[in-house]
Amino acid sequence: MLINNIKNEIKKVIVGQEELINGMIIALLSDGHILVEGVPGLAKTTAINALANTLGFDFKRIQFTPDLLPSDITGSEILDLKNNDFKIKHGPIFTNLLLADEINRAGAKVQSALLEAMAEKQVTIGDQTFKLQSPFMVLATANPVEQEGTYELPEASLDRFMLKVNVGYNTIEEEFEIVQRVAKKGFETINKLGNIEEFNELKQKVKDVHIDDELSKYILKIIFATRNPKEYGLDELEQYIEFGASPRGSIDMYKACKAYAFLSGSDFVTPAHIAKVSYLTLRHRIILNYEAIAENITTDDIIFKILQKIPTP
Repeated sequence: MLINNIKNEIKKVIVGQEELINGMIIALLSDGHILVEGVPGLAKTTAINALANTLGFDFKRIQFTPDLLPSDITGSEILDLKNNDFKIKHGPIFTNLLLADEINRAGAKVQSALLEAMAEKQVTIGDQTFKLQSPFMVLATANPVEQEGTYELPEASLDRFMLKVNVGYNTIEEEFEIVQRVAKKGFETINKLGNIEEFNELKQKVKDVHIDDELSKYILKIIFATRNPKEYGLDELEQYIEFGASPRGSIDMYKACKAYAFLSGSDFVTPAHIAKVSYLTLRHRIILNYEAIAENITTDDIIFKILQKIPTP
């Protein structure tokens, strides 16, 4: 199966980090975008580069800094002195896979330059609008450790990301393997396995994955429980949640569980698939208040309690 072969190619340069690998493939198959949070040095850049090489997609990287301008991402109109006319110079956003590295180091004005591209797959420069390549996916990384010189992503920007993956440190066995690979033989070469046509065929197979109506309603109950916990017998969560997940969260969760079922080799969605992607699709969409922060309550804690309370079909 092509999907398993793609994962095996990525694993030539990535040890462990199964959730990150699955998350990238789920987002790509679902026309979504992914936010990756983790300390530096955990191979986030290497992972998306490996995915691009495996599929033969264009890949570009933008290092977000405080002095970055929106035109550094989208491109700009420049004066052609030879012809005495303006021409369009496309920015790095014109690619298949875009790595927005340390996105929280740039201000809201620069972050918003990605919003039109992420939502509508197009970019406006001057008075002209350009369609982006297909597929198009943004993988943004954020460093949770440093606060100085960073800008928290606003809720509207967070909601554009289909998934959020929290990348942690490898186990001691995995890190031993990484050290051995680097010190002794280096990493293997990534082979190109597919192309855009074959990838589009995979996307069609994901659409054909069956999801029962009862499971679709189960997804909506999970979403609505983040908005009105009391209605679902979760009175203790009411004091912690400022805002619940948006309708975009419902759509993304529906698409993500179908893609995850496909990755798992199943042609239908199960409650276990929904439980797994709940964390990926909701952890950045539930906005907690100061009381939750003071008591060290995380969005993952909220999702866990919701999944425990709502009956499985």
